[in-house]
Amino acid sequence: MNASNESDPITSTLGQRPGKIIAVHIAYESRAAERGRRPDYPSYFLKATSSLSGPGQVARPAGTELLTFEGEIALVIGRTVLNQTAAEAWDAVEWVTASNDLGLQDLKWADKGSNVRSKSADGFTPVGQVLLPAAELDPRRLAIRTWLDGRLVQEDSTDGLIFSLPEIVADLSRTMTLEPGDLILTGTPAGASVALPGQRVEVEVFSVDDKSMTSGRLATDVVEGPAVRGDGAPPRVDAATARDAWGSSAATTAGDAAAPVPGRFQLDDDRRTRLGRVAVATLSAQLRKLGHPGASIDGVHPLAGGTRIVGTARTLRYVPYRPDLFAKHGGGFNAQKRAIDTVGTGEVLVMEARQDTSAGTLGDILALRAQARGAAGIITDGAVRDSVAVAATGMAVLAGGAHPSVLGRVHIPWETDVTIACGGTTVQVGDVIVADDDGAIVIPPPMLDDVLEAAEKQEAMEEYIADRVREGHAVEGLYPMNEAWKVRYEADQADTTSAGTPAARSKE
Repeated sequence: MNASNESDPITSTLGQRPGKIIAVHIAYESRAAERGRRPDYPSYFLKATSSLSGPGQVARPAGTELLTFEGEIALVIGRTVLNQTAAEAWDAVEWVTASNDLGLQDLKWADKGSNVRSKSADGFTPVGQVLLPAAELDPRRLAIRTWLDGRLVQEDSTDGLIFSLPEIVADLSRTMTLEPGDLILTGTPAGASVALPGQRVEVEVFSVDDKSMTSGRLATDVVEGPAVRGDGAPPRVDAATARDAWGSSAATTAGDAAAPVPGRFQLDDDRRTRLGRVAVATLSAQLRKLGHPGASIDGVHPLAGGTRIVGTARTLRYVPYRPDLFAKHGGGFNAQKRAIDTVGTGEVLVMEARQDTSAGTLGDILALRAQARGAAGIITDGAVRDSVAVAATGMAVLAGGAHPSVLGRVHIPWETDVTIACGGTTVQVGDVIVADDDGAIVIPPPMLDDVLEAAEKQEAMEEYIADRVREGHAVEGLYPMNEAWKVRYEADQADTTSAGTPAARSKE
């Protein structure tokens, strides 16, 4: 499946191929969160050394669809070691470089876990460009970035690892002899996804402390290749395989918009536009008439005047601070960052912070990220930190207040996409959220059409009443309308409709 590649720098430097390539399944907190499982110990698989390559092309066989990329930090062993401790292990590493753990997920089903055929095709382990001397690097201070067609899709550092790089080397050496040239791929962070023919994947590894210490960008161009012969296990893709392959970057490859989730309510453009023309106060009144008086998210206010939010809910829940739990759940790619990094176009991230405004639940960097992902808005019944900077991003935000403290003073980011209570009302994923300067409301999707139609009728009637007041009519009998005014209103509406002009003027 290799199309055209430069020689890899390891083979060129050593004069022979490495004896083995070992890859870690899940090593980053962000990847564990993305996959929904966090290992207690590292686990591994082997890749054929014939898969090793340098920068160049890789072929996706005709008839397949899921060629995945995974940017990884690669370690090259420099001396023979066995049964090393973590304190000793880094001395055994000669070089550090970038790698791309490519895989053909269409064949994963046949060797699930071992990844023999899906991960070991020719050209499926590009490394390079530059081999960085490990002795000059701090294994705790390395970073990795991956680009797809020039767009940054993966970014993390060894600070986000579940298992440190020395721990991985030491763990492997407990049972096998590591020899000069052996290559260890140390796992991929969140954001790994699918690359299509015609796309370019680039991976860079560098020192956080000295960015001149860099592998350079390892570039791999995907091309269309010949089909895999049909004598053995055929390519096969099901929904679960596709979902795992595309991962959190499914949206990114489609212009940074989240892929629709089967079974989740989707707000179409027509309803979204109509909701944007109706005042939240009007929608709230109709919800109350239909038996939902508690639909408002109380105590939240926009950071900037003229705020308007229409979208479907994604949720984030904070729990009260506890030191032992914060140590496990508060750092790294925590629930807050996962929520921000997966919110999609037209979605509203709603946060439950127990109406505690004594610490921030959102800052300007995360607001910018949500904006870049196309979020319709963010609502928190907690506080916003750096509120002026958050408002300046242009992201539509409603919050319970402002506070200078970081969230760890009173909050732990706990879980995402669960039923929450925000501002005293229940919010579920997929609920319709509408907000303006008056506040925010939650509309259950099954009620949306009834609420929206009634609200539009109410606004048309109120506009008519306002016009009559401007003409000098008294409000008695007009607001609310008595029977006489109702008859006149209906007649005027009928005349307007028959004349071919709109029957109502919605509030903008």
